[in-house]
Amino acid sequence: MSMKRFLVIGLCMGVFFISDAFKVNEIVADDVRGTYWNGEKTAHIRIYRAVNGMYYGKIEHLVEPNDENGNPKKDPNNPKKEMRDRDRLGMVIMKSFEWNAKDKKWVDGTIYDPNNGKTYDGYMRFEGEDKSKLFLRGYVMGMTWLGRTSEWERIE
Repeated sequence: MSMKRFLVIGLCMGVFFISDAFKVNEIVADDVRGTYWNGEKTAHIRIYRAVNGMYYGKIEHLVEPNDENGNPKKDPNNPKKEMRDRDRLGMVIMKSFEWNAKDKKWVDGTIYDPNNGKTYDGYMRFEGEDKSKLFLRGYVMGMTWLGRTSEWERIE
């Protein structure tokens, strides 16, 4: 093999390995999995991928798990009367988020707010390649501009 051909092959391989190394920090679907402080720092939410491939979030810890009477906090504002007696601890509050690789965010999910009993459409994303802060956008009636963004901090 000539020296010229050897150098060309070596250069191509080097570019391949270098470009592959830069993809290490690229955001992928499962990067959202983990436990986060919610924006108000009142709860830990664990985000996980379910068997259907979508992402869900569950309350795993409450800073104040009990109400003023010492009983576990419930869901009294839920619009469904039969669900008002369920415990907040263990409650799934985020449902059916799908990974959108093109836009690098999780979309078409819902976020339930047990403080007011309302469910919002939502999406979530990281800013750049920083995976320590997750930004959740909850909005109403499909209008992303009509809503609120909350910043969650990764615990693990």
